[in-house]
Amino acid sequence: MPSAASTTVRILIGGLTLLVAVGYKNYRDLGAPGKLPNLDNNEYWGPQLKGAYQENKAIKPYDISVAPELIADLKTQLERPLKVHDPLEGIGFEYGFNSNELKKVVKYWRDDYLPNWNKREEFLKKFQHFQTEIQGLKIHFIHAKPTNAKAKKVVPLLLMHGWPGTVREFYDFIPLLTKGSDKSEYVFEVIAPSLPGYGWSQGASRPGMGVAQVAVIMRNLMLRLGFDKFLIQGGDWGSTIGSNLATLFPENTLGFHSNMCNNNSPMGHLRMLLSSIIPSFYIDSQYAQYYGGIGKIFITLLEEFGYAHIQATKPDTIGAALTHNPVGLAAYILEKFSTWTNPAYKNLKDGGLTKHFTYDQLLDNIMIYYVTNSITTSVRLYSESMGKAQQDLNVESVPVKAPVACARFAHEIFHVPDSVLANKFPNLIQSTHYPDGGHFPAFQVPEQLYADFVSFVQKALKSN
Repeated sequence: MPSAASTTVRILIGGLTLLVAVGYKNYRDLGAPGKLPNLDNNEYWGPQLKGAYQENKAIKPYDISVAPELIADLKTQLERPLKVHDPLEGIGFEYGFNSNELKKVVKYWRDDYLPNWNKREEFLKKFQHFQTEIQGLKIHFIHAKPTNAKAKKVVPLLLMHGWPGTVREFYDFIPLLTKGSDKSEYVFEVIAPSLPGYGWSQGASRPGMGVAQVAVIMRNLMLRLGFDKFLIQGGDWGSTIGSNLATLFPENTLGFHSNMCNNNSPMGHLRMLLSSIIPSFYIDSQYAQYYGGIGKIFITLLEEFGYAHIQATKPDTIGAALTHNPVGLAAYILEKFSTWTNPAYKNLKDGGLTKHFTYDQLLDNIMIYYVTNSITTSVRLYSESMGKAQQDLNVESVPVKAPVACARFAHEIFHVPDSVLANKFPNLIQSTHYPDGGHFPAFQVPEQLYADFVSFVQKALKSN
């Protein structure tokens, strides 16, 4: 008869074996592919109707001209005395937008930018702008056709921005895509929409339009234009929407290229945690400096994501504070072009704003939000996309079938290693790391982003 000690050992071994078995099963269950949600691909998002909805499918040129009286009123506002507190001694952007730098921005905006508004407006019109109605919303988009398609294969591309960006981010990137180069046999026909609620695109009139629903609208836009198969590129919300679109509509997706890959599935979260505990198992040592694990992400969330919590919980409050408030709007948005371009810039008194951008570039982006009065409708995307209803769709647990590329620029807000992305992007055919660049690569390093993108396309289209 076994001793009490040996019996105890056997019980412990048996219990440990059971825990491992249960843990392994739960791990496998977490990684099990989810099911596609049953979304209404024609869901109406426009104002309340008295009768039946009849969609106007016309595609019309869109004039983005701004009323002169709006520019005159903006000038009057900027001429008011700027009553801001002096920054604390020795402080750069650590407390937010430095008020001394804000004075310089406002002065330039008032005395140099606005007097030349006609030239800035003409610049913004350099591409052809259009508008069409999708699911009750007037959707604006740039349509840029190839300028040098000789001996090149033309491929449609859906190019999507995020917040606090606009289509202005792409003004140096689009010509590279449409002109082509000897780096690729492909040239691209670019569709760059303003996301619903951003810029010249109408926002939803009722709750519920998160990233999955926006993905449906973007896919319907491409179908409206005659493209039933296309490439997708995006960062920030453009990346999340692109991932959703590629997940929901594999039949339309030739490939998905992201400069901000993420995996918000339960398995993704677990692997991210494990990569922090045993990084050598999950992260290639040559790229270890790009990844700080869950600890770094947690610190970043605390230091840099207060805006996201506000926008996800009280979007209309922050929207009201910034509406018709050009100085506040500029400070709120431009601060992101400092710390998200390089987090070290928050230690600089000018935030490093003009290290990579000009005031003209930055103010063009601000003007699109201001003249379209779209700050409130833009930040509502956070609330709609981070709520329970959106999470219950479980799109993140459904793998993307199409070829995928992840381009990681050194100073992006956070990076996710390939091992963490594996269950979401099983067909990740290109993964790159760059020693420079930040959250806005199309704006900051367009040539580098272009080279990465065409390298991916060469592989992706050969595999289709």
